[in-house]
Amino acid sequence: MSNKSPPPRPAPRLYLATPVVDDHVSLLAELPALLASADVAAVLLRLKQTDQRTMISRIKALAPVVQNAGAALLVDGHPELVARGGADGAHLPGIAALKEALPSLKPDRIAGVAGLTTRHHSMDAGEMGADYVLFGEPDTKGQRPSSQAIAERLDWWAELFEPPCVGFAMSLEEAHEFAASGADFVLVGDFIWADPRGPKAALIEVDAAIKQAHATALAGQEHG
Repeated sequence: MSNKSPPPRPAPRLYLATPVVDDHVSLLAELPALLASADVAAVLLRLKQTDQRTMISRIKALAPVVQNAGAALLVDGHPELVARGGADGAHLPGIAALKEALPSLKPDRIAGVAGLTTRHHSMDAGEMGADYVLFGEPDTKGQRPSSQAIAERLDWWAELFEPPCVGFAMSLEEAHEFAASGADFVLVGDFIWADPRGPKAALIEVDAAIKQAHATALAGQEHG
């Protein structure tokens, strides 16, 4: 009887959230070099709320730049704009939003979900067909669990479930911790754009940190 352990999970990849986009021109200029500098699997486009036509034109402008770099473009909310803008999917703020959006997104586009406050909700999302679950994002009041609680939730999910899990990191240290805990993707955003060295330096540093954390965790398992 074989008791071979499952193959190790691949190293986590970055999921880059944009600033809230009001004027996409500067982002358009910055993205190609950013995406070429690190292993970015996907970009989460946070759009400033305005009329649909303007939002669709912003998605249309940014989608090819992201996709040509080999990454997926997901829109934060607004699943109704995904296909019309040529994006790859939507990031949804909870179970109810996921349920409502699934018919319009599946089977061709990605439906990711956040706002999962309990383990039960997380399992419901997985059963409903979410393509990933995100843990650790702040709520509407800016509150979030401790980084240790987020790491524990990622570890629990990675052990038991197939769909990828994403850790919402608010610092380089959290990105490292979540990668070590079994996150498939690490979502980074504001702290990257706010870095005084510029977002490229910050992104390269965080990419190296999550790869190193994953390698250390794997080595620990092999010797455990």
